[in-house]
Amino acid sequence: MRVAVIQGTTRRNMNLLLFESVKKAVQSSDEVLNFGIFEEENEQYSYVEIAILISFLMESGAVDFVVTGCSSGQGMMLACNSLPDLLCGYIENPQDAFLFGRINGGNVASLPLDLNFGWQGELNLQYTLDKLFDGEFGMGYPEHEAEIKRLEASALKNLNRLTKRSWEELLDQIPKDNLNKLLQRKIVMNAIINKGSNKEFIRLLKAKADKMDADRKWNKV
Repeated sequence: MRVAVIQGTTRRNMNLLLFESVKKAVQSSDEVLNFGIFEEENEQYSYVEIAILISFLMESGAVDFVVTGCSSGQGMMLACNSLPDLLCGYIENPQDAFLFGRINGGNVASLPLDLNFGWQGELNLQYTLDKLFDGEFGMGYPEHEAEIKRLEASALKNLNRLTKRSWEELLDQIPKDNLNKLLQRKIVMNAIINKGSNKEFIRLLKAKADKMDADRKWNKV
């Protein structure tokens, strides 16, 4: 499994801790990629913009799971659940993490990286991530209700796909300045191009990025 770490600008000071904690929590065979937002960065990204980047990563097939967050974790969760291919849970403690992973089997976990993050908060973060990756995603829990839980999770994912528009429809609806900013985040775009499996979506993003580059050059003439 390929796991991505990316969090909101407001908590960029937490990026390294989040990345190292995820690496400790996942299986040794898993790959963990850090997309920032890094502490030394000056560029500002809203949690809505980060959620769009997460959706790009998931839609392209470049990653299988994303660990993210913002100050409260709530805004990021809501933004992610508004976008294609994302099923995001709000994960506050080890119990939340274990149940989300085993029962809901979503593909994004949003954590509060400031709210109630007091003394020894890094311990709760590590314990929470440990339980998130403790076992197979979507296996169902408790054991005697596992089959029912799997069926319900499958129905939720189907509904999630049915009720959301595709990126093919949405790309032209995003304000050009915002989209241009996101398509210029090279660490994300390189992963999408080099690791992604959804060739049609990658072609769509590259075409949009090329057009924006051409427009910028034309405007400078």
